[in-house]
This record gives sequence, structure tokens and C-alpha cells, in this order.
Amino acid sequence: MPQDADWTTRKPDYDPPQIDTTKAHSARVYDYLLGGKDNYRPDREAAEHLIKVVPSVPESVRHNRWFMRRATRYLAEEGISQFLDIGTGIPTSPNLHEIAQQVNPAARVLYVDNDPIVLAHAYARLKSSPQGQVAYIHGDMRRAEAILTAPELTATLDLSQPVALLILSTLHLITDPGEARELLRQYVAALAPGSFLALSLATNDGYSRADGEEQQAALSAHGIPVLQRTRDEAAALFDGLELIEPGVVLVSEWRPDADTPKVGPLAIGLYCGVARKP
Repeated sequence: MPQDADWTTRKPDYDPPQIDTTKAHSARVYDYLLGGKDNYRPDREAAEHLIKVVPSVPESVRHNRWFMRRATRYLAEEGISQFLDIGTGIPTSPNLHEIAQQVNPAARVLYVDNDPIVLAHAYARLKSSPQGQVAYIHGDMRRAEAILTAPELTATLDLSQPVALLILSTLHLITDPGEARELLRQYVAALAPGSFLALSLATNDGYSRADGEEQQAALSAHGIPVLQRTRDEAAALFDGLELIEPGVVLVSEWRPDADTPKVGPLAIGLYCGVARKP
């Protein structure tokens, strides 16, 4: 399997798509909520609209990021050396590969996202350790077969061996629950026994029905509708897998460590869980 330390030297065999700065995009809205600068006016307007409706949103996305770090470290310490991160978003440090390669310098990581600005940053910022490997697919997560058979994937990951699949704050962008479940089934079916699935998903648990509807309206107004799930609905996505303690919880509650900031007085709007494929 190739061991390129810096995949960014390889140019794609297609012309990268143009970045549409006239419409909000979930990855760039998320970047703004994290305090990033890789966003445009429509992204900032969408984020500020959402913050006005749900003041806790920035806290929720920060805790989602901290969950990613803890989950990645846990998985790497469990011996997982391959990671597939779907819906990676704009790279921030430490990114998933940096955390995994701190534990195991030979870890291999494949990122997937469909925002052209993520692609642009991937070439500059997703650099592997000399022993490991990092690659990127510019693609739509809805095209599971295309992603699972892409040359970037087959050159980076060995699906006959355990892989950690992370889909964080992304699956809820597919608002048809049947489509989302089937898509998740396709990805999990491709993984070897001993693989892991880590999910985080939007919820309006803890909010009134009116507040939940207002959240949905704010997102939909900017072309980013989200499917919000109850805890039971989130847990059902792990059917057939072995949930790791503490099960399905808010992202702030999944194995917090000494570096995990305390939750503020406002509700966290994301559930998460990590599960093993038997």
C-alpha cells in the first residue's frame, strides 16, 4: 500500500469545482461557529440567524469537535489504525489524522467532503506523518458505492481490516430518515468485523416544540435543512452494533476528560455514540 507522507503533491485528474460563495454551505457555517475564518457572508448570515434562535449552537459544535478528538484517541488506543472521516469539514488543528498519528504514527486516514473550499484547504493542510498516510476524496456522501470504490480509498485503506468510520454532524443533513439509514447501512456493511462507527447527530431534545420548529426554519431558510432526532432515534442507528459505554449521550457527556470544558447553562443539541461491529 502506498506510504506517501505528503499526498498534497499529487494533483487531481479533474478540475476542482468552483466555490459558490453566494449560498451558505454547512461546512463553512460550521467553520464560522467554531470561530474560523474560512467562510463567506451567506455562511455568516446563516450562522448568526441560527445563533439568534439557538444561542447554544456554538457551544454544541465546539463540544462536537472535542468529542471527535476523544473518540479518535480512544479508537487509536484500541488498536484501530485506519480512519474514514465522512463530512470532515474545513481542517482545523488538531485534525483527526494528527490525533490518530500521535497515538500511532502509522495510522492512515481518508477524509471525505463535498465543499470545494474543503478541497482547497486539504491540499495545503492535510499532511501525514512519514510513517502514515492521509488522503482526501472530494465527493458526496450520498454516493456510498463511489466513495467505497474510489482509488483514493483503495490506495489508503484496507477494508478487509478494521476501520473507524466517523460521520460527525453530517448524517443529519440527509433529512429523509429512510435514506439516511440505508446510506449508513451501506457504509457499515463494507467494514470488516472489529470496525467501529462514531456518529454525532442533531437533536432538539431539551427544547420546546416551538423552539425546535424555529431551529428547523432558521436552517431551512439558508438551504441547510437538518433532521433532528430524539435519543431513541439516534440509538436506533446503532442497531446490530455493540455500543461502547456510555452509549448514546450528548457530545459533552461522551467520556469527558480533564481537557473537556464544562458545559454552559444552555442545552447541547447533538447526540453521539461509538459502537463496534461484531
